[in-house]
Amino acid sequence: MDAMRQLLEIMARLRDPDRGCPWDQRQTYASIAPYTLEEAYEVADAIQRGDMGELRDELGDLLFQIVFYSQMASEQEHFAFDDVARGICDKMIRRHPHVFADAEYADDEQLRHAWEQQKAEERSGRGSSGLSSQMDGVARALPALIRAEKLQKRAARVGFDWPDARGAFDKTREEFDEVQVEIDSGDRARLQDELGDMLFAMVNVVRLLGMDAEQTLSIANEKFERRFRDMEDWLRASGGPAMQDLTLAELEAAWEGVKRHESGT
Repeated sequence: MDAMRQLLEIMARLRDPDRGCPWDQRQTYASIAPYTLEEAYEVADAIQRGDMGELRDELGDLLFQIVFYSQMASEQEHFAFDDVARGICDKMIRRHPHVFADAEYADDEQLRHAWEQQKAEERSGRGSSGLSSQMDGVARALPALIRAEKLQKRAARVGFDWPDARGAFDKTREEFDEVQVEIDSGDRARLQDELGDMLFAMVNVVRLLGMDAEQTLSIANEKFERRFRDMEDWLRASGGPAMQDLTLAELEAAWEGVKRHESGT
């Protein structure tokens, strides 16, 4: 039996009202959504670690999520898995006329513009009510850092952008000063608002320097975790007090020692 067909039959059996699994029967689109996000992140983690065996397994888990949604939609007579597959096939052919038709583009920039134009036409053709916006189609469920970058890129399409990273960085300095004012004021609602502005401004700086904000922060996360683990190992090997019994000054000294060792100085 074809593996894809077998997977579809397994999903249908799990959801069968009489012979299925009680847990699978209870699920809804909303209850499954968090698992889908988790599986997508696990795919990304396997890629980052270069573990191809793990990547294969995680891609299977992610595919199962798509089959799960499709089964529920089929039960409600909205659409089936074949409709999902057919839809993405049609979309990819439509968005690649330089591959599947006779369109020609001079460079990557022209290709990107054509791609974005096609996406805009698709959004317009879906018959959404009201006037269209450059912000249409930026999913609210995206992680905030990724969504910030996408919103900024959409605004940049119509020229609403800093001319370079220096202007964005100056804006970040301004936001830092406004955060300090709200720290001193004690107004937590205004403080949160200004902290958000500061983070948003920093995403602008990273973007205008030609880097990816999510990837940049991920690198910083990895570096912090690696150094913290090294610090834990170093403190254990030293035979001194438990980590939680050290003063902040002692912890900072150990941290600086790890950094010096890492840099070879």
